[in-house]
Amino acid sequence: MGIVNQIGGIPLFSGLPEKQLDELAKIVVTQRHKKGKNLFSEGSKAAGFYVIVSGKVKIYKLSLEGKEQILHIFGPGDFFGEVPVFAGGNYPASAETLDHTELMFFPRDAFMDLVRKEPSLAVNMLAVLSLRLRQFTHLIEDLSLKEVPGRLAAYLLYLSDQENGSPSVSLDITKGQLAGLLGTIPETLSRILGKLSQMEIIRVEGRKIDLLDPEALKNLAQGEKLIS
Repeated sequence: MGIVNQIGGIPLFSGLPEKQLDELAKIVVTQRHKKGKNLFSEGSKAAGFYVIVSGKVKIYKLSLEGKEQILHIFGPGDFFGEVPVFAGGNYPASAETLDHTELMFFPRDAFMDLVRKEPSLAVNMLAVLSLRLRQFTHLIEDLSLKEVPGRLAAYLLYLSDQENGSPSVSLDITKGQLAGLLGTIPETLSRILGKLSQMEIIRVEGRKIDLLDPEALKNLAQGEKLIS
């Protein structure tokens, strides 16, 4: 697949005319990294933004005590690091590859020069960026207002929605990484998964999770307590 077609297949750039895709192809830099590569650190100057071609990247922050809080885990087609590119300044969190990862990197200066020449490029991206903002708003609410069972239920329902309401979802991250994403520890996550399985709300088979009782998950996600 040519680089222009590859860029055109990215949700962030879907619908752009070929002329703008050609311009993007001229500035993009392809990167390939092994697992554990630090792409940028919180507070470092924003040099550009990334789109994932293959692999996974975690976005995280470290507390003063050195505890890691995973904010999001991105996969193929996702983009990250875009906010400070538009607004200027530094990256608000750190990014690290979770496995062998191929990325498209769009340098800030070159990208902003292109936006100035082609203002419609930014307009076409607004819809995708607005959707991302809404998703992050819900994520922040889940992490800050819900207890761990509710956070897990909301995340499983989110995965189901991403797969068009599928009754089964597959975790593409380890349970340890999922615990970090939900703001808990692996032992607590395992206990809650076991309890939900015992109550026949879900069925866990390795990284595959069947949502046996979506209504019960919705109730948990909306704040209902998990009976211990």
